[in-house]
Amino acid sequence: MIEGVGMRIAVAGGTGRIGRLVVEEARRRGHDPLSLSRSEGVDLTAGEGLATLLRGVDAVVDATNPPVSDVAEAEQVFTTLSRTLLAAEDEAGVGHHVALSIAALDRVRGNPHYAGKRAQEREVTRGPVPFTIVRATQFHDFPAMIAEWSIEDGEGIVPPLLLQPIAPVDVAVALVDAAESPALGGSFDIAGPRTEDAVDMARRTLAAWGRDLPLRAAWKGAALGVEFAGEVLLPGDDARTAATTFDDWLAAETR
Repeated sequence: MIEGVGMRIAVAGGTGRIGRLVVEEARRRGHDPLSLSRSEGVDLTAGEGLATLLRGVDAVVDATNPPVSDVAEAEQVFTTLSRTLLAAEDEAGVGHHVALSIAALDRVRGNPHYAGKRAQEREVTRGPVPFTIVRATQFHDFPAMIAEWSIEDGEGIVPPLLLQPIAPVDVAVALVDAAESPALGGSFDIAGPRTEDAVDMARRTLAAWGRDLPLRAAWKGAALGVEFAGEVLLPGDDARTAATTFDDWLAAETR
């Protein structure tokens, strides 16, 4: 990036949870963000007219998160979307592709979303556009979300996970940082500053939200299987550490 000159940054999935934060962060830094999403009339799967939209774009941040139900569907959806996006970037002359992925991606097998993200990373790695892959840990509200996904006999089931959670806004900052930097040609992990217990996080988050949901710590009936047990979800030892702690995030949620 040239000092004092803003970049044209396209954000695939720019109206999603992380994508909209990337758009806001890019704009805050003086860049010119372009949001690409189905709700804005952009079909990232078919790709019709996408290369034209991307002309003059310096970097693309892929923050898409399509819903998937099984491994086969996940691999097909993420592969198709990535190939289409990368082909359009190549045609338009985009110089850098930044993909949002998941920390500890290679340690979890059998989960559709993780399988899809591995397929995405394969396409990015072998694709025609210089790239950086940002692998983020779970967000601070993740334990409360999985509690609400698995309710049995009036109780939310939360598996006893160890996490090093991160604030979504810190993920957006890392993605824009990556877009501003030269393509890495590889990946790095980004995580929050400390490890946390998922059951404790869920209980405190639901209380902050004013939701009266008793919790049960268990693997049976939980939204995640035992392949996530232990320290599987922790980032690598060389992970980049963001500033926002779970306590900081929770304090903001209760304001």
